[in-house]
Amino acid sequence: MSHMRVRFPPSPTGHWHLGNARTALFNWLAARHYGGTFILRVEDTDRQRYVPEALDEIIEGMRWLGMDYDEGPIKGGPHEPYFQSQRLEIYREFARRLCESGHAYPCFCTPERLAEMRKQQRAAGLAPKYDRRCRSLDPEEAQRRIAAGEPHVLRFATPDGEKVAVRDMIRGTVEFNTDDLDDFVLVKSDGFPVYNFAVVVDDITMEITHVIRGEDHLSNTPRQLLIYRALGAEPPRFAHVPLLLNKQRKKLSKRELSKGVLAYRDEGYLPSAVVNFLALLGWSPGDDRELMSVEEICAEFTIERISPAPAIFDVEKMEWLNSQHITATAGETLLSLARPFLAQRGLLPEGELDAQQRDYAIRVMDLMKSRSRTLVQLAEYTDFLFSDEYSYDPKGVRKRLLCSERIPAILDSLAAVLDAVEPWAEEEIESAFRAEMARLEVGGEAIHAARVAVSGRTVGPGLFELLEVLGKERTCARLRRTAELLRSGELQRLAESPAGEGVGEEPKEKR
Repeated sequence: MSHMRVRFPPSPTGHWHLGNARTALFNWLAARHYGGTFILRVEDTDRQRYVPEALDEIIEGMRWLGMDYDEGPIKGGPHEPYFQSQRLEIYREFARRLCESGHAYPCFCTPERLAEMRKQQRAAGLAPKYDRRCRSLDPEEAQRRIAAGEPHVLRFATPDGEKVAVRDMIRGTVEFNTDDLDDFVLVKSDGFPVYNFAVVVDDITMEITHVIRGEDHLSNTPRQLLIYRALGAEPPRFAHVPLLLNKQRKKLSKRELSKGVLAYRDEGYLPSAVVNFLALLGWSPGDDRELMSVEEICAEFTIERISPAPAIFDVEKMEWLNSQHITATAGETLLSLARPFLAQRGLLPEGELDAQQRDYAIRVMDLMKSRSRTLVQLAEYTDFLFSDEYSYDPKGVRKRLLCSERIPAILDSLAAVLDAVEPWAEEEIESAFRAEMARLEVGGEAIHAARVAVSGRTVGPGLFELLEVLGKERTCARLRRTAELLRSGELQRLAESPAGEGVGEEPKEKR
């Protein structure tokens, strides 16, 4: 296993979705666990569907998830090139070997003839299959037609009546009958190889030892094993990972897998959470653990622990894991991850923070991280901590600030008492606050009113923990400001306004 060489060979034809990413991840985890080599190889022979921007998305997505590769595009390596479109001479040489050994032959049948042949076979109740018309062509005649420029493909001469056994590391032995495989195409008329031929040649020349891929490729494996045998090459070990199903236990549709990996980055998911989620889609550490770091997954990952049972793709589960990873992330690290989202909302400048700004922002991250499921939510939930232009929740105003005529006086009294608290620490803040509550003979309504006054919200972290982070000056100023807004009647008007419009914000139609 220490000499393991695995590959991830994407086709850049569209968004790189989480299903693709799981396949890449399982290969990367195997290489990292066993100390092997992880290769990125680009299958770009389908030139009509090839999208150059899609390759950039794949590489950026892998970088974001931390899946560094050892050989491949940009990085290079001893088996260059790593683009199939640049390996045509290699494929031609292997095709020549197959022709010379009698394992492949040119086929000149036109698309029209093939379509008519399949039509007749279906009408007769037969499975469509090439009738091998060109397999018996005289070799000299075939060469004359090739020299004359007649369009043709190259087909594999599949043997009759044999069993091909696929020994899979996850599924055990699966047998296929060669009579069901057809004389399949190896090279198209444009000179480009088809998938089953190119992947075998690439895996041989790049010395791949293990092929870890989706279960949907299991049916391709017997064809590939026949090509390995015809070339006299030892095949790699195969491991076909389970299908992904939705919560209704149906195969994921293209629509359900249409979102690219980087969209989750932009929605505020942590790469560690996405890796955690993807790793558990068909793999288990052998116990009930769900929340795992990337390092823990690498240490525990083995191919043998991949289950053959279908895996359930549950985005709600990924969101929960993301919230757990956010909570477990140190404030300083979380700040670096959340900076783009905070800057987007205008809560922090995009440039360098001074020491005081940075210290305060880290404390805010630690205060609010356990309440956020994504980094987008984290930025939304922390806006009142970075800006004094926060809005008041109209329902909170009605329930917590307009519930008693005493609230303005209570807020002023609390501000006066808290102004004298030294040091400004949670324990001292709570002691002074509760002492004033007792003097004023008020109960929990003071706590609820203070929370809405300083944050505009009815829920959040512990009030005294919040006040410590917010700071004395801001706390007292907000308590007094809210008392004045209550006396002026402005908060009364807010409570009667359409939901969502608050003091400190412009009306929705002006935003």
